Amino acid sequence: MVYKPSNTCRMENSFNQNRVWGWGELALQYFPNISQKSATMQLLKWVRVSRTLVDQLEESGWHPGKKYLTPRQKDYIVQHLGEP
Repeated sequence: MVYKPSNTCRMENSFNQNRVWGWGELALQYFPNISQKSATMQLLKWVRVSRTLVDQLEESGWHPGKKYLTPRQKDYIVQHLGEP
């Protein structure tokens, strides 16, 4: 019998990789049971609750509507919201 890791395990490992993330891709990590469009809107609502988070993201080049996040921007979000 050969052990094959589950998708969840692979996603966990992938989540911790230092790479560029799509906004919708990250949103689906936080809201896996809704559509990508709804998840992106909900993540934006959560981000906007914290002025500190918005300031950090904007200082690093992010703005609402930007489709990709740098590893640092993704880390800012995770620091404020916790891991999905």
